[in-house]
Amino acid sequence: MAQRCEITGKKPLTGYLVSHSMRHTKHRQMPNLQTKRIWVPEEGRFIKMKVSARALKAMTRNGVSATIAKAKRKGMM
Repeated sequence: MAQRCEITGKKPLTGYLVSHSMRHTKHRQMPNLQTKRIWVPEEGRFIKMKVSARALKAMTRNGVSATIAKAKRKGMM
């Protein structure tokens, strides 16, 4: 399954681990994804989503429905 947030679209970043001798080895920085059951009051049911911690914070601040609607407008969902 893809390591991507369903709300914000966050995905793994690539970079290098650099040693003291300046050797570079590839490294992936994974987003902080959590699988959550989220209650959607308008639909009256739970939906299971893989979301980042930042998206969870946005849902708490703005509301679940508003955050999902914004993600749909931006084409993330």
